Amino acid sequence: MRKIILITAAIAALTACQTQYDALLTSNDVDAKYKAAMEYFNTKKYQKAAQLFESMAVLTSGTERDDTVQYYWGLSNYRFKDYYTAESNFARFVENFPRSPFARDAEFYRLDCLYRSTYRYELDQAPTRSCLAAIDEYVREHPGDDHLQACEAMKANLQERLDRKDFEAGRQYYIMEDYKAARVKLNNVLKANSENVYREDILYYMAMSSYNYARLSVEAKQKERFLTFIDDYLNFVGEYPESKYKSELDGHYRKVQNILGRDGNADVKNN
Repeated sequence: MRKIILITAAIAALTACQTQYDALLTSNDVDAKYKAAMEYFNTKKYQKAAQLFESMAVLTSGTERDDTVQYYWGLSNYRFKDYYTAESNFARFVENFPRSPFARDAEFYRLDCLYRSTYRYELDQAPTRSCLAAIDEYVREHPGDDHLQACEAMKANLQERLDRKDFEAGRQYYIMEDYKAARVKLNNVLKANSENVYREDILYYMAMSSYNYARLSVEAKQKERFLTFIDDYLNFVGEYPESKYKSELDGHYRKVQNILGRDGNADVKNN
């Protein structure tokens, strides 16, 4: 019986609390709503805080609390990890309150929301490019800002994602054993962005592609195509003399040197 009474009392208390919160949501008492919303926010009950800030946004429009309510509405959604809604909140805030003391942080939080809404490198990278453009704009407009280090970290991560997507697109041809297409694609990746963070891997697969393409060619074409491999090999070791790939490529280079030292008609299909 005692257990049943305690459970009933707990349910009643919970119901009363829920009723009080629901009443606040529909109330026009701005002071009460504002105080409760801040209390929910400070106790990390961000979803409830966001709902209360949203419910009073119309009531405080044009008042001295307007920007504070709008900012904390966005920040509550951000802390609740609803980045899609928070980004919309902060974008609207920056447009409506450019001179607010919260404006700079709102701009940064919007960037962070965009960043957190991007996808893995295998998926569509349009959001990644949009986020990079937004970061570049922020950095240009706010030199010396406290958030610049975080912006650079986000930018590096996003650029790595784009670089990997390009690299993997070329490597896929290599995996499919279309060595000619692999080398062309990987070479184009470096033409488009010579500072791709996967440059070492790209140059390795270019050399391996030219080696395998030559190795599998008809004898009449092998000499010319092995010379392409030698160019790729020398480019690679010139840039990465301590690479983990060097030993493997050195072995292929020695084989090719032996082949080219013969009469040019040697069978190299199995080398």
